[in-house]
Amino acid sequence: MRVLDKNQLALRDFVLHQADNTLILAQRLCAWCGHGPVLEQDIALSNIALDLLGQAHHYYDYAANLTGGGATADTLAMLRPERAYKNLLLVELPNGDFGQTVARQFFFDAYHVLFLEQLNKHAQDLMLRAIAEKSLKEAKYHLRWSSEWMIRLGDGTDESHRRMQNAVDLLLPYVGEFFLLADYQEELIAAGVLADPRDFQSSWSAHVEEILSEARLEANLQQAPMQHGGKQGIHTEHMGYLLTELQYMQRTYPGLNW
Repeated sequence: MRVLDKNQLALRDFVLHQADNTLILAQRLCAWCGHGPVLEQDIALSNIALDLLGQAHHYYDYAANLTGGGATADTLAMLRPERAYKNLLLVELPNGDFGQTVARQFFFDAYHVLFLEQLNKHAQDLMLRAIAEKSLKEAKYHLRWSSEWMIRLGDGTDESHRRMQNAVDLLLPYVGEFFLLADYQEELIAAGVLADPRDFQSSWSAHVEEILSEARLEANLQQAPMQHGGKQGIHTEHMGYLLTELQYMQRTYPGLNW
C-alpha cells in the first residue's frame, strides 16, 4: 500500500468520510424499496438512494486512487471493518417509521447542500470540487423533498405531528456531529485545502429552524446534547448489523462480478 504523508492521509480520510456518509445513508434508504407509504414516495426514496450511491462511487474511486496498493472503490466500500468507516452517526441510525426517515434525511440534506456549496467554491482539491459540483443539483432536490415532507407531516394531523416531533427529539442529539471537526478535517483546514464547515453552521441552523417552525415542530439546536464518534470510527450498535447486510455478498463470494 502506498505510504501517504500527513496531508495525503488527511485527504484520504476526509474523502472516505464523505464516501461513507453517502453509502451508509443510501443503504438505509434502499430498505424502503417496496415498503414506502405510497408508490410515488417509494420511488422517490429509491431515487435519492441511487443518487447517494452515485456520489459514494465517485468518492470511493478517488479514495482508492489516493490509497493505492490495489485498493478499489469496491474494496473500500465493502471490505473494511466497522471501525474503519468514518460516517456520521446520524446516517447509520435505523429507519424507524416514515417520519423518522424523513427527519433524518432533512437534517442531513440541510447540511449536505451547504457543505457541497462550500466545497465547490473553496476546496483547493480539483477532484473534490468536481464531485461537489456534480452532486449539488441532486442534493438540492433531496433537500426540497425532505423539507416539504417535514412540513406536510409536522403540520398535518395530530398523529403525524406527534410522530414527527418524536423523530426530531430522537435525532437531535446526532446533528451536532456535523460541525465537530475530526483530526483529518483540522489538518486540511489548517493547510488551506478546505474551508471550515463551522462557517456555515449559522446558515444551517437558520434554515432548519425555519422549516421546523413552518412544520410546528420544536427543537433547541444550540442546547441539544451531542453524540459523536462516527467520524473517528466509533459507531452505534446499529452499524454492525448494517454492515453485515451490506458486505454479505462480497465477503461470501470474494471478487464476485455481476
